[in-house]
Amino acid sequence: MKHCILILIAACCTTMMSWGQTMVHDTVQVSLQHGQDTLQKEVTQQLSDTAQHMNKWQRFKAGIMQRIDAKLNEPYDTTRDNRYWWRAMKHGKINFKDSTMGYPKFVMFCYNTYKWGDRIFNTYDTAYVKSTGKNWKLILKSDNWLDSYIGRTNEGYRYVMNSNLVSNIGLSLSFMAVSVGYSIGVSNLIHGRKVSDKIDFSFTCARFTADAYYWENKNDMNITVNAKVEGEKIRTSIRQPGMIRKAMGLTAYYFFNNRRYSQSAAYCFSKYQKRSAGSWLAGFSLQHYDVKLDEEHFPNEVTFEDGETVKVNTRILYNDYCLLFGYGYNWVLGRKWLLNFTLTPYLGYRYHHFKSEDSPSSFSLNIRARVGAVYNHKQFFVGLQAFGDHHRYKSDSDRLVNSLLDFSVLAGIRF
Repeated sequence: MKHCILILIAACCTTMMSWGQTMVHDTVQVSLQHGQDTLQKEVTQQLSDTAQHMNKWQRFKAGIMQRIDAKLNEPYDTTRDNRYWWRAMKHGKINFKDSTMGYPKFVMFCYNTYKWGDRIFNTYDTAYVKSTGKNWKLILKSDNWLDSYIGRTNEGYRYVMNSNLVSNIGLSLSFMAVSVGYSIGVSNLIHGRKVSDKIDFSFTCARFTADAYYWENKNDMNITVNAKVEGEKIRTSIRQPGMIRKAMGLTAYYFFNNRRYSQSAAYCFSKYQKRSAGSWLAGFSLQHYDVKLDEEHFPNEVTFEDGETVKVNTRILYNDYCLLFGYGYNWVLGRKWLLNFTLTPYLGYRYHHFKSEDSPSSFSLNIRARVGAVYNHKQFFVGLQAFGDHHRYKSDSDRLVNSLLDFSVLAGIRF
């Protein structure tokens, strides 16, 4: 009887233990399934919330990137023939180090030439200069400028002629070392009449930079003439329309400390200057300068109240062929600010397009100053730039300094 009772108790215990294990296992499975469902719901909710918070531009950009990825990842013929490089390029699989790509000789020549030029002309000391990692830049610029003419005649008359301030707005697009910009006067856009146009082109690398430009504006002129007659100072001021100014030119110069100093960090925004550095520079400048005062609206003589008159030049037209030298310096202020100052005197030969009884000098002596400040924030940047170009003009009857003064505010993005 005892043995039967013990056997019965053992059977009951075994059954209860087995039922308990099954119950625990089922409970664990239910808990795990519940946790997975909860996690999946949370992830789905987060993705939904993220999609809802994406603006139209972000959704458009995401759609474009998805289509690009789909195009790059779709299958293509990988047969290693002489057209394989073209098929691979369309799918983003270019590798110039792979000798089996089947590149044409001209393509390899262009690539090797680019690598050679990049190594020779665009190498920096990485302790001083760092690449931004972006090839493209788009810049919006507000450009404000005026002309100034300060002169003295042999008779002792002093005159100052200043144009009204011209405000331009424009865009500049850059790819690597090349930049092209265009701006137009705000008055052009508001009133529809031609006031100002500016076209700029530049190429900048580590060793040298080259800038070409064409500027044109039509503006009013404010004239102030001072004289001293019989010990008494007299003064007269007039304001007349009709000044037409055209200028075009090409300037290029070489940086001697090109491994540590980057001009593009201050004005092209394709590099970061990490430590302050400067460089001597030398090059040449070719300029065409044409200033015409419309005689229908502008008198070639200014008359004082006492009847005295003084002659004013109504046309300045010449070409300058000059050599230049100077110095540029980058101050690094903190981690994001950069300040640059560049000064370049230049001298050479001046060719005048017309002859007159008042023969002008053929010697050209000029000076150019440039200041730039940049604030960098990730791929964005803002900047302030000031530019002054001063030309000395001398003739038998008077001496004149004609100047272009320019101030710009800009903002851009790298991509």
